[in-house]
Amino acid sequence: MRRPSSPSKGLAISDGKAVLTLYSRQYCHLCQDMLAVLESLRGEFDFAIEVIDVDSDPALEEKYNELVPVLEADGHELCHYFIDVAKVREYLRGQP
Repeated sequence: MRRPSSPSKGLAISDGKAVLTLYSRQYCHLCQDMLAVLESLRGEFDFAIEVIDVDSDPALEEKYNELVPVLEADGHELCHYFIDVAKVREYLRGQP
């Protein structure tokens, strides 16, 4: 998957949309819950979600291990375990 470029405002943009990266794993119910909340926010904001399975890469598995789900934007963690909706909204409001 193509990595989004980083514009001067600090938002990761792909095809004119902010990109949120969700580090996840297949058998993680918290990951599924976080993804569902992100999907519900699409009614308010236009953004893309990049889901990365940490178990597909040993380095990611070591880095995130039991922290998943981890939500990042432009390389910075917004939240882990549970979604911080206020923080996600704040980030997305900075979108051009």
